[in-house]
Amino acid sequence: MQMKVVYQYSLYLIISFISLTCMAGGPFGIDHMITKDYSGIWSRQKQLDLQYGSFLFVVGGSLWEGKDSRLGKTFWQSTEAMLLTDVSAQGGKFIFRRERPSTSNDPNAWFKTSKNSSFPSGEVAHISAIVTPFIAEYSKDTPLVWALALLPLYDGVARMKSQAHWQSDVIAGAALGAGLGIYTHTNGDSLLINMLPNGITIGYKTKF
Repeated sequence: MQMKVVYQYSLYLIISFISLTCMAGGPFGIDHMITKDYSGIWSRQKQLDLQYGSFLFVVGGSLWEGKDSRLGKTFWQSTEAMLLTDVSAQGGKFIFRRERPSTSNDPNAWFKTSKNSSFPSGEVAHISAIVTPFIAEYSKDTPLVWALALLPLYDGVARMKSQAHWQSDVIAGAALGAGLGIYTHTNGDSLLINMLPNGITIGYKTKF
């Protein structure tokens, strides 16, 4: 059931991103330049607020709630998924070295210099990894949790409007984050819980 939920979530993200595109270039034939727009909710500051705010939310929630509640366990799974995804996305950037739309109008410009890091979108992967364990855990009880899927969707559109990523970068980032999110959720106890001292994972709300 949980795998079905995340499969549907991942498919929703991919369809949503593809629906915003037209046939062009890149690995999926959909990559094309979007007019740059830094205004309003698409500003770079808003993107950074989401990235850093989501990091503080899951790490703070993990440390506060602890490992012994349903919510706390999900927080820890989300934190682990975030960390695994951030490392994996950075590894992908080092390997593929794809030029960003802001520096090239060619979506097939791969394996360039180490300064190029368009594929996959690390920020979309980051937020996708964070929300996936919560969706997988609570979607049956609280369908409203599906609204969290709007966060990676927003971030993907914002990154494309910033000309920081091609459409396929965003789709790959969403798939990476969702995949590792469901991995940590189905894997039971977070590896972080087993690695860290019990005094940290027990939760500060228990101590106070």
